[in-house]
Amino acid sequence: MRIAALVAVSFLAVGLVAGCSHGGLEGGNSHSGQTPTTTQASGTSPTAAPAPSGSKSPQPSAVPNAGAAISDVIAWIEAGHPVDPSHYHTATREDIITSLGSDIAVTAQASKVACMTDSKHTGSALECLVALTSPPPRPATAYGEWKGGWVDFDGTNLQVGAARGDPGPFIAGNGSELADGDSLSLGDYRCRADQSGLFCVNYAHQSAARFSTAGIEQFGCLRSVPPPDGVGIAFSC
Repeated sequence: MRIAALVAVSFLAVGLVAGCSHGGLEGGNSHSGQTPTTTQASGTSPTAAPAPSGSKSPQPSAVPNAGAAISDVIAWIEAGHPVDPSHYHTATREDIITSLGSDIAVTAQASKVACMTDSKHTGSALECLVALTSPPPRPATAYGEWKGGWVDFDGTNLQVGAARGDPGPFIAGNGSELADGDSLSLGDYRCRADQSGLFCVNYAHQSAARFSTAGIEQFGCLRSVPPPDGVGIAFSC
């Protein structure tokens, strides 16, 4: 009888252990069955994650219109691809290449816009020859050969049209073409080429101009003023 009782107790203990073990596996399977749900929920979190601290705001893509704020003009010019200025220190005329030293010459709009610095004679001013579709008429105060597409821009003054008895710095020819979308640093200036013209900002005076066959456009502090003698159109800060 004692042996039979011990055997019965042993079988009961084994049954209980087996039952507990089976229940533990079911619990483990149930827990692992929830894991994909947890992973899937956390997988959606990147959509709500903040942008990396190093991310940049979109650069302006629209060409500045007439009356645009100078800050917008500068931002658009600076968004252009910067090029090496060393490629713009020469001018070419009839296959003759002339070194300009520290001065820079650049063309845009299929060479219909040509700009150049001439530090020896005009300081930091930018001089341009533009094949204007409608150049300003010759004023009565102009003497000599009238060049309606001659433009002087020194940051505080923008003058269009001049009586010139000589070609000035353009006697050396024109500079290399600046591709659309590229920008070039010229001392106090930075210019960006576009199919609509050459945009140049003068940082020292926070003014800018667009040189285009369609016309000359001013930005920043530049305002229309009565032109001085021998000048067609004038703007000043």
